[in-house]
Amino acid sequence: MATITVGARSVLVLGGARSGKSAYAQRLAEAAAPARLYLATAEPGDAEMADRIARHRATRGESWTTREEPLDLVETLAAEARPGRVVLVDCLTLWLTNLMFSGRDVEAEVGRLCEAIGALAGPAIFVSNEVGLSLVPETRLGRDFRDLQGRANATVARASDAVVFLAAGLPTLLKPAPQLDWRLS
Repeated sequence: MATITVGARSVLVLGGARSGKSAYAQRLAEAAAPARLYLATAEPGDAEMADRIARHRATRGESWTTREEPLDLVETLAAEARPGRVVLVDCLTLWLTNLMFSGRDVEAEVGRLCEAIGALAGPAIFVSNEVGLSLVPETRLGRDFRDLQGRANATVARASDAVVFLAAGLPTLLKPAPQLDWRLS
């Protein structure tokens, strides 16, 4: 597991689909505090998604409190974050999708989230998909989503104390950037 600096109160965990980002974020939260809130943004729109949600909930067990919030993430996060309890937001990608389909101003909502991150009363971990490393989407909606998600990830990364990227289940610390000791011989 990547080492996060002691002063990191906000962590963004990025990765592709099935990269291990949710499991990593969950382990990070479990190591951070005995009191934990899972702030879920997914909605069970079909049987497959309902099954995914049930599997995620089962992996967390009884030591977690879960609250579902598909749209009003900023207000809920501000109300729920407190000292001694870590909040895990899973995931910003589904939140962004929910915002798009509800007709909300995605960039304004992301801006509000970033403003709120620094003022949270307790630690928070955010999970988000990195969607810019794949094929260019075929549809205009897909390209718009990819662009919005990329900008949202960059904005949330700037607002977060630490950023971890997962690929093949392996974490890489992006922020603060790892310090390398280059020695040429």
